[in-house]
Amino acid sequence: PEPGRCAHFVQRKRRFCRMVPAAGRRFCGEHGHEEEQNDRKRIPCPLDPKHTVYEDQLQKHLKKCNSREKPKPVYFVQDINAGLKDVAEIPEKQVPLSSLSIEELQNLIIKLKKASNGLELHLKEQILSHQALQEALNDPKNGESAFKHLKQQASILGNMEKLHLLGPGRCFVEFGAGRGKLSHWVDIALENVESVQFLLVERATTRFKVDGKHKKRDSVFERLQVDIQHLCLNKVPVLEKKKLPVVGIGKHLCGAATDLALRCLVESYTICCDEEDEEPAPKRCRAAQTEVAPHKSAGNESTTEDHKPVAGIVIALCCHHKCDWTHYVGRDFFKSVGLGPVEFHYFQRMSSWATCGMQETTSKSSTSKDSEDQTNDTEEHEHMLSRTESGSDTLQGILSVEERKEIGGLCKRLIDHGRIEYLQQQGYKAALQYYTESAVSLENVLLTAVPNPALIPEPTI
Repeated sequence: PEPGRCAHFVQRKRRFCRMVPAAGRRFCGEHGHEEEQNDRKRIPCPLDPKHTVYEDQLQKHLKKCNSREKPKPVYFVQDINAGLKDVAEIPEKQVPLSSLSIEELQNLIIKLKKASNGLELHLKEQILSHQALQEALNDPKNGESAFKHLKQQASILGNMEKLHLLGPGRCFVEFGAGRGKLSHWVDIALENVESVQFLLVERATTRFKVDGKHKKRDSVFERLQVDIQHLCLNKVPVLEKKKLPVVGIGKHLCGAATDLALRCLVESYTICCDEEDEEPAPKRCRAAQTEVAPHKSAGNESTTEDHKPVAGIVIALCCHHKCDWTHYVGRDFFKSVGLGPVEFHYFQRMSSWATCGMQETTSKSSTSKDSEDQTNDTEEHEHMLSRTESGSDTLQGILSVEERKEIGGLCKRLIDHGRIEYLQQQGYKAALQYYTESAVSLENVLLTAVPNPALIPEPTI
């Protein structure tokens, strides 16, 4: 063992434990039983078996164990954004894509092409940049991986600026925030802008956060450690108090997380979700959110009519193979074109063909990244799907590489179109565009939405 370190050899890691033992001891607290001379027994912690505890101190340990269930925050509302779960709609057993016969696969492809007929499949290219990132983009110290992320972040900010979403008196909610890099650059872009709040939503604890870089600035950063599925923005204290218009943002928001975020913004935040109200707030036209008025001071009364909840949505899409019919916001669209949960299940698996279904598992060199970037920005996640799931073995000799790529792209666009129709029905002007080159990111589609001015109701006299 290293000097001053625990003398326990960890077989699984093939090295000595690196914890620091107490003065005069050879082993740390976790492995101290190895030098104990009494009959005290250590057992796995029932909350987390990865660590052990003395059996006679179990009750005391359970009260302070870091793995104990913590009190739920005020903004936690169970399954508020999960969508309506109709168990009868979902097949009990879904056959893997690789187990389908050639005829079944061909029938799925026919259904896919029929449903896609008439949809806008050729997205416009809107690759923009923003001056806030120019210095970083020109810094030779940044490697290739960092440069790719910077180009994507610059384009996202450029698209936000084009939609007039970078302004004062707003709350930027970054879903799947990870280290918080996207919020970081939005804050840099708003250097001289007042009354800006950032909410960073991430269910996991995150290392190497960049939040500390903003402590001396006027903007306020707050982390919400909660699954998007259970997040009620109306109950977040700062939004409940200030009634700030929200801009929802995200970079590579995986699969179902995008649907959860959309529902969180345009349903649970737009419509009051206070369970203590005897009568729920009526659904009003979301188009009443078109113009973003300066937020009122805490001393002023802000009526529901004055409050324009969501100013815009800008989300870089990712990992359609991780979508879920239960959470998917475009179910009505799928049903309207004669599709259901079974087809959705296969289409979401087939969507991976657009990025990884036509090739061998991504090499380690293409997926190795700085450890601090892996939390939320795994490079397009295409390596996360096995060749079996992509159906490459089943389709050998049936579809060419280019045909599989085209079909995978169709699946992605069909799923995304359901999201667009959902937002349009909620009173938003929504669009999809390529925001970066495929050489920078294979997942290069950006979803944007702003309230539709054409649907503003006439003022009553």
